[in-house]
Amino acid sequence: MNIPSSAALSQLHLPVGARESVPDGLAEESLPRAWLKRWSEQPRHIVAISADGIEMTAEELEEKSAQIAARLAGAGLSAGDRIIISSEPSMDLLVAYVAAHRMSLTVVPLNTSYGPSEIRKIIQNVAPRAALVDDSARGRTISEAATEPIVVVGCDVDLPSAALPSLDLADRHTPALICHTSGTTGTPKGAVLTSGNLLASAESVRVAWRWTPDDRLILALPLFHLHGLGMGLNGTLVAGASVVILKKFSPAAVAESSKQHSGSMFFGVPTMYHRFASSTEIDALRPLRLCVSGSAPLSAELHNQILESSGQMVLERYGMTETVITVSNPYEGERRPGTVGLPLPNVDLRLANGDSGEIQLKGPSVFTGYLNNPGATAATLTPDGWFRTGDLGEMDPDGYLRIVGRSKELIISGGYNVYPREIEELLQEHPDVAEAAVVGCPSAEWGETVVAFVVPTTAGFGNDAELIEYAAARLAPYKRPRRVVFVDALPRNELGKIVRSELISN
Repeated sequence: MNIPSSAALSQLHLPVGARESVPDGLAEESLPRAWLKRWSEQPRHIVAISADGIEMTAEELEEKSAQIAARLAGAGLSAGDRIIISSEPSMDLLVAYVAAHRMSLTVVPLNTSYGPSEIRKIIQNVAPRAALVDDSARGRTISEAATEPIVVVGCDVDLPSAALPSLDLADRHTPALICHTSGTTGTPKGAVLTSGNLLASAESVRVAWRWTPDDRLILALPLFHLHGLGMGLNGTLVAGASVVILKKFSPAAVAESSKQHSGSMFFGVPTMYHRFASSTEIDALRPLRLCVSGSAPLSAELHNQILESSGQMVLERYGMTETVITVSNPYEGERRPGTVGLPLPNVDLRLANGDSGEIQLKGPSVFTGYLNNPGATAATLTPDGWFRTGDLGEMDPDGYLRIVGRSKELIISGGYNVYPREIEELLQEHPDVAEAAVVGCPSAEWGETVVAFVVPTTAGFGNDAELIEYAAARLAPYKRPRRVVFVDALPRNELGKIVRSELISN
């Protein structure tokens, strides 16, 4: 099959009259420099609106973020230091996040639902100088996990100010974000993304999705995840647009905010669209210019259901922590349900076997490596330097990519990555569990749900509620098994490896 090149496919994301050259995604060098240019162009433009309707202009964001930077400097932070941000979405979080980038700190988002063991691993890996949290108990856990004393305050950074530090000096190589993704060993890996990586990705979708200052994004995603941060906040500010920040998702909240604030865009995960599809608020999607789905596969069935109910053709895209967004269905042209579309501008994509196999990538949004883990970094690269995603794909003759599976045992539930081994090891710490194997089972609402198959140490033990409660006390909600199945033995092949496909069929 003769599939067009990545360069040819990426041009299909550009307006028909502007396909001769792909824009340079790094022309503005870094996120802060791009943001500063947008602010200077329209200083009184509203850039953010809180859940309770408080508005912030570009010049106010520039001023307030500088004030927060001075407070962080007063606490002893300087360029290159790492700062944890762990909070529900808020205007304070937005200002602090922008301030950190402007003074060249490295932001480490921390899931607000993580328990002590999960927090401890990340703190020990990144050695932060400060943490901004919205929960005192989580703050104490972070402090206790740190090997050196750190500053722990709320996202309003209520601290004395120092002299204003140098701002907006980050370049494309400046480390800007460390997002943790568990490996098959259950040990978190911190993917280091530079300001250039984040800018390049935001620029590619700005161009491809025709994102302009007139757009207003209704954002109900968590802001400890690259979907909400990397696309939602970074993309909005790079485009010079505006964002409505919601604390929690519900179809009613999105519908109300979109109507009240004249929303034009919505980003969600398939679980959100599933809830919209079964909601009386589904018609709220109809007037939006663009609805985007990511973080997990959107089924063709759900895509068509949304289309029939609201007239909205959801645009599905593909990305991962290490690469940000790299593939998207086109804004103009055919959006094919069941596919994630075409390579974005400045992205090179190939499949290991030509038109099928592992998805491999190159481009300015691909990360620089894992923090403190050169072995894991090297394992992600092919001999000729392409990033190995671990996802398996197929391309149709027109170059549309379809994700067909994962070479690892990754489970994606509600848009979050779940690695079986972490849960298996936890369950096997329970005195009544001899062995455990965890798989993802299809779910119309969540994409996949976590199911644990357990071999008990004592014949007759079958208290699934006890094991679910045991896991619930130690794991984030999306990692907890929804079902426990007791078995006499786990299916294994001749090499002794668990045959997970046999478990899934059960």
